[in-house]
Amino acid sequence: MNDALRLLLHFFAGWVNRRQLNVIEYLKEENIVLREQPGGRRLRLTDAQRRRLAVRGKAIGRKALKDVACIVTPDTILRWYRRLIARKYDGSKRRGPGRPRTAEDISELVVRMATECPTWGYTRIRDALYNLGHEIGRNTVKRIVLEHGIEPAPERSKRMPWKTFLKAHWDVLAAADFFTVEVLTLGGLVRYSVFFVMDLKTRRVQIAGLSCQPCEAWMKQIARNLTDAVDGFLTGKRYIILDRDPLYTAAFRRMLKGSGVKVLRLPARSPNLNALAERFVLSVKSECLNRVVPLSESHLRSTITAFVRHYHGERPHQGLGSCLIDPDETAGRTVGSIVCRERVGGMLRHYYREAA
Repeated sequence: MNDALRLLLHFFAGWVNRRQLNVIEYLKEENIVLREQPGGRRLRLTDAQRRRLAVRGKAIGRKALKDVACIVTPDTILRWYRRLIARKYDGSKRRGPGRPRTAEDISELVVRMATECPTWGYTRIRDALYNLGHEIGRNTVKRIVLEHGIEPAPERSKRMPWKTFLKAHWDVLAAADFFTVEVLTLGGLVRYSVFFVMDLKTRRVQIAGLSCQPCEAWMKQIARNLTDAVDGFLTGKRYIILDRDPLYTAAFRRMLKGSGVKVLRLPARSPNLNALAERFVLSVKSECLNRVVPLSESHLRSTITAFVRHYHGERPHQGLGSCLIDPDETAGRTVGSIVCRERVGGMLRHYYREAA
């Protein structure tokens, strides 16, 4: 046997021996992993054990693994090995924080513009911010708007919020509603319905009617009073907000429409769409009527009249900047002795300064 052939045989024997050693190393590692498992429990490998098996399994290849691997499949071992390689080149843990997020005050301004200006798109908001000294990209505006669940401008512009509608029509918009009061009479408790109308811009309220037997004829007379050309409360108004109460009959609505007042009927079960009128009901009941036992219709009428006077001239309104609706000459005085004006037996109080 010549030297070249002997060298070739030695090389082949070494290669076979190395393959066998790799198989032996894998089997040893598999036995170690099995011995490390708690007895009587399902086989659960740790990440370190998976890495050790993956390194040993890669060295002998898929074909040999089919013959020797017994606790996992060859594909699983090779998948672990690929993950091991990918983790070696994963630089995510070494990365810096990247581009800083948009400042909170700028994000709030973007959300405010998108909410208050439904027709403004991303570019329009970006340009408005640039005029205010904030230079951000259009895609940044888009990301902020979408993160806050705000629809794009084409969708937002199709729906006008009630708040925007009301502000645009303050001068010509009124609202009306009912509330009920139980009156203690000689014949027992009698339920009275109180109908009021509110000027939404000024918050001024008029008690339009009070009855224990409201009907269509009664409502029609109220419509005549409200639309009177001389002193009707709805003179100059174009719209009135009403709910779905059956007392707002078709004849009542026709009379309002004939006088130039368009009726805006609210969807069923939507008190928030007539929030200012509902707030007046809460005020008159919590501040006055819930603390009084009305003994007759005249007693109820005088109590409500006293509250309305207090509501207009003595009660601050947060929606009007904590101002009074109809302040008198005592409002705003800074000198003089402090005097308390009482209504309804002292339940309604107003403090003011007497003239010096």
